[in-house]
Amino acid sequence: MYHSETTLNIDKSLIVKEDEATYHSRCSGALIKSPSRYRLIDLFSGAGGMSLGFSEAFGQPFQSVWANDFNQYCVETYNENFAKHCIAGDIVEILGQGKIQIPKADVVIGGPPCQGFSLLNKNRENDPRKEMWRPYLEVVEKSGASIFVMENVPQLLGTFEHGEIVGAAESLGFKVWQDKLIAADYGVPQTRIRAFIIGCRFADPSILFPPRKTHFNPNGNGKQLMLPFNREDYLSKPAPWKTVRDAIGDLPKPEGTEIRNIQPPLDLHFGRNPTELSRKRYRAIPKEGMNRFDLQRIAPELTPKCWIRKKSGGTDLFGRLWWDRPSVTIRTEFYKPEKGRYLHPDQHRPITHREAARFQSFPDSFKFLGSKIEIAKQIGNAVPPLLAARVADVVRLLLDKRYEQWTSSHEKNEAKLCRV
Repeated sequence: MYHSETTLNIDKSLIVKEDEATYHSRCSGALIKSPSRYRLIDLFSGAGGMSLGFSEAFGQPFQSVWANDFNQYCVETYNENFAKHCIAGDIVEILGQGKIQIPKADVVIGGPPCQGFSLLNKNRENDPRKEMWRPYLEVVEKSGASIFVMENVPQLLGTFEHGEIVGAAESLGFKVWQDKLIAADYGVPQTRIRAFIIGCRFADPSILFPPRKTHFNPNGNGKQLMLPFNREDYLSKPAPWKTVRDAIGDLPKPEGTEIRNIQPPLDLHFGRNPTELSRKRYRAIPKEGMNRFDLQRIAPELTPKCWIRKKSGGTDLFGRLWWDRPSVTIRTEFYKPEKGRYLHPDQHRPITHREAARFQSFPDSFKFLGSKIEIAKQIGNAVPPLLAARVADVVRLLLDKRYEQWTSSHEKNEAKLCRV
């Protein structure tokens, strides 16, 4: 449903003072007559985690009409799970050639490549990927979208490029707001922190963004926290953070080392074939929460010399997850314990692809295509769908309120014409 712009007025006090049932009613559309679908474009889509959060599968009224990613395997995964309209290729070249007409849409979502801002990138100062927000906003303009949601690493906020993004969006008529969201605050069993920039043509998005938190950290600094810290930030009855146990506690031990042609979740629940040295290292740190410093303390003869020389930093390297805490941030090489806290809480092995997908809040029914390495990239690079769904709540409420006011105004005009 694509409409011309109208001015939207929302009383913020009605939003922040409502109870949990009213909040969910607003977000489910129960209080507002809305169109069946809003048109959605997903850029730098990856496997489609963000599209999934905006989809009917997560209770949202958005219909993806076009998507793009540079990686062919991502495109194949996206098209396997959504309508087959995701195309592979460099968005700069696609726009430059002018052979593809960008369809009209209500919303553009997506995460331009974040490596240009990541602290893991030692050459980030001159990384050209920091400029990929430009074609993103070009698609926003060509599609006529009235809202955009841009996702990236938290290091983006406050940079020179962030200022450029806001300035360019404002020149297109958008009001812009931004914030950092912790995935665990919205029901994802992972402490992933991501930046979101939201722009809206017809309302100030800061009225509703960030979305109210549905979950809380029950063990901050090792102490039970008083609830709520700020009632305006949470639903009236938030739940505790989802944990590793919540996400993967039902899974059996993995079998084999390859993707299996069986029903999920066990299709992606396979192990690796580590060396005997790696196995000894796993066994040397058997308790949840242990890491490379414990390995060095307990078994210095098994500890790589480079870790011994490195006296600080990297405390999560070669670490075990905790059963009753959320997972750490899932990256693209989660199957390598030397890359982070990716050891199972008590089994002597790294986490599996299925476990990583669950930490990202992907349902078991979502189909990933490609090799083991390519699927790992798709999982690690994705926006957690459940986090995306809570952002979609805000976008939906904005569009529903605009649609309600647009419909009311349209009906009044028709009535006036009839009287005439």
